Amino acid sequence: MKILFAIQGTGNGHLSRARDVYPELIKHGEVDVLISGIQADVAVPFPVKYKLYGMSFIFGKKGGVDLLETTKKLKLFKLISDIRKLPVENYDIVINDFEPVSSWACKMKNKPCISLSHQCAVLNENAPQPEKTDWKGKTVLKYYAPVTDAYGFHFKSYAPNIFTPVIRKEVRELSPVNDGHYTVYLPAYDDATIVKHLSRFENVQWQVFSKHNKDA
Repeated sequence: MKILFAIQGTGNGHLSRARDVYPELIKHGEVDVLISGIQADVAVPFPVKYKLYGMSFIFGKKGGVDLLETTKKLKLFKLISDIRKLPVENYDIVINDFEPVSSWACKMKNKPCISLSHQCAVLNENAPQPEKTDWKGKTVLKYYAPVTDAYGFHFKSYAPNIFTPVIRKEVRELSPVNDGHYTVYLPAYDDATIVKHLSRFENVQWQVFSKHNKDA
């Protein structure tokens, strides 16, 4: 069986999860990997057949997505060209982790596309919902990478097609210890914003992992 495994290359969560999903997929057939996006910091330990520009969300420094920068970075004609050229018809199954090129290629060619992502779990009506609905965000989640079937990951199994998160083998095999500090990883915020808020808790020791600073 020929499998196309398409992964979102914005952020690090999708690629981190793929490290454990890929070894499971190769048990069932020949797997080609597609990664699209321009804002990831995680390398993958398996071959990538298609590395595409895609349609990345650009994270700001105050939390969330910077819509202006996202629009500036968009290459619409390249995106459309990549969608048209991607040979999804050559695969028996397409597995998609919130990746738009393969998703829309499947839609254009009437090819089934199966989602394996956190995003599709968030859209499930049984998943926790905010008090105030973010219609803009919900619309993006729904139409950014449309699929024919969806299996999601969330903190709890809120529905038959929602499963608990994929935890990497390296993490599962760790021996946890309490070193007396809290670890903070919030890459969508700049260092000044994080330090400003954490400094209010004078008796707490924090260790901040930052993508904006190269020094301790």
